[in-house]
Amino acid sequence: MRLAQKIRRTLVCGTARFCSHFFNIIPRKLAVFLGGWVGLTAWKIISKDQSLIFRHLSLGYNGTMSPKEKVNLGQRFFINSGRNIADMLRFQKYYVEEISALIEVEGIEHFDRAYQKGKGVFGITAHLGNFELLAVFLAGRGYKIGVISRPLADNKLNELLVKNREKLGITNFYASDYPLGVVRWLKSGGAVGVLIDTDSSRVKGIYLPVFNRLSKVPVGQSLIAKRLGTALIPMACVRTAKNKYKVIIRPEIPINMSNTQIDIYEITRSCSLELEQLIKQYPDQWIWMHNRWKSRPEEIRA
Repeated sequence: MRLAQKIRRTLVCGTARFCSHFFNIIPRKLAVFLGGWVGLTAWKIISKDQSLIFRHLSLGYNGTMSPKEKVNLGQRFFINSGRNIADMLRFQKYYVEEISALIEVEGIEHFDRAYQKGKGVFGITAHLGNFELLAVFLAGRGYKIGVISRPLADNKLNELLVKNREKLGITNFYASDYPLGVVRWLKSGGAVGVLIDTDSSRVKGIYLPVFNRLSKVPVGQSLIAKRLGTALIPMACVRTAKNKYKVIIRPEIPINMSNTQIDIYEITRSCSLELEQLIKQYPDQWIWMHNRWKSRPEEIRA
């Protein structure tokens, strides 16, 4: 590792530790305010992300969104993200006594019904709202929760993130463990959160219309669900008024246990549609910097 890179990572890790400490010694109201201010500042100075957001909003909304609407939406996304991070830094110390009381839940019966079957649950979600809080919320209610992640570039920062998850009752699976470790977890009756809203060359996917444009959608969760009988439950945790949250859980996606590619397509399409509807409801809480339509159809192999 080059010296400059090593210094940068050390500074990032040190900053993360400082922020984690600082945001836990000030009141939540101030922490959330500062988080939003940091988010707004980042919006103003990161021109690359602005350009990406404008471009992808044009694609997603087929050119119907005005420049002013794009600016407002992008700015709100950064502010919301800053506020979410402020709360995330406070989970370990304040989740039970402070943040949990701010969460409204809709549809928990869908998750509970699926979980009680004992064949595991895939929580189908997106980079929407405070998705880290979604796992914390479910673990806090006594469910056996795991998440799939890729290691951060900085080992120390990654270790800090994983340890924080574990202290909150969440089991971390690396993408390199997938699917073996995840399959064992599901067979034991556990639930796993799966983010299926990004275009990644590292996972198997199929092409589906997302915002009326063909997009690569991960398919592994559908294949495993058909094999194991695991439930697929779409869900998200979004920010609401007065810096509160709402966990939204949709009904289980029906699975036809026949073994055809058409079934896999329909199952994955249903999962993707549920998330798209949620994104459309809360467009200022989704990662529009990400190019959802990056891959070309000819690049995908069955």
